[in-house]
Amino acid sequence: MYDATLATDGFFPGGGVMLTIDPRLADAYEACGRVVRLRARNFWYGLRLTPEPRRSALYAIYAWMRLVDDLADEPNMATEARRSGLVEFRSRTRAVFGGEIGGPEPIWRAFSDTVERYELSIEPFEAMIDGQESDLLWSQCPDRATLEHFCWQVASTVGLICIQIWGTDAGVDGGPEIEQMAADRGKALQLTNVLRDLREDHERERVYLPADELEAEGLSIEELLAWRDPIRCRRFLDGQIEHAAAFYRRSNGLDAHISSECRATSWAMTEIYRGLLDRIAQDPRRIVKERVRLGSMRKMSIAWRAKRLARSGVS
Repeated sequence: MYDATLATDGFFPGGGVMLTIDPRLADAYEACGRVVRLRARNFWYGLRLTPEPRRSALYAIYAWMRLVDDLADEPNMATEARRSGLVEFRSRTRAVFGGEIGGPEPIWRAFSDTVERYELSIEPFEAMIDGQESDLLWSQCPDRATLEHFCWQVASTVGLICIQIWGTDAGVDGGPEIEQMAADRGKALQLTNVLRDLREDHERERVYLPADELEAEGLSIEELLAWRDPIRCRRFLDGQIEHAAAFYRRSNGLDAHISSECRATSWAMTEIYRGLLDRIAQDPRRIVKERVRLGSMRKMSIAWRAKRLARSGVS
């Protein structure tokens, strides 16, 4: 691990007065920042509002998550090869939490430094890998309990990691109530993803909507995608939208507990996804035809307001 000491003449990757660090470590964080700029899409608008050094720490976490997600989703790799890759990835991750650097690649160097600097716990990362492993053989989600457990593995864990880096008024780790809100926020975002990516996931032979709820409505996934019975299709999707909206409501108090300098980041990321859900709710049929997106003007509006929140330190 590299030692980074506070210095007013040092700059951390991404800008901002911060730390003087080993040049190789600075390059590693820069590599993570490039991953975020290229791949983060909606998250980029919020993550870049985070002050250093926490901004680059989040970049390192995102880059780690991108690695494991890409490994699990690699279309040109056999399932067994992907499973083996995840086993190796888990081993490298455990090495990091054992005090080593997980590999020679820059992203692992930055990830190792972030884990040490913020004293992160391994459990959310293990759960994330568990979720990716379960996704290897995923075809049809049987019920809501299975869906929500998957959402916890791949998204609630992200919320728990974020509050460790952001810090809260209950301490770095937050209390049980704050952790629950962070977990619920993650589920809200992931359930929004499930709806937004419905057609794309189906093309990958993945269906995350609960099969028993489709059946109760008298629909198959094929009939839903064909919008064969508009009344039933609309009623079914309205119910799915409400499940996601309920988790947004449960997590409404989260931002007020996050450290004031990081509050805008959480707010912006949530507003973008809540905006996606609102667009889906206005016309659910759109998700069977296309990938719903927020327009550039809406994103710019959220980014502008988030910058104001960041300057004022209130939400």
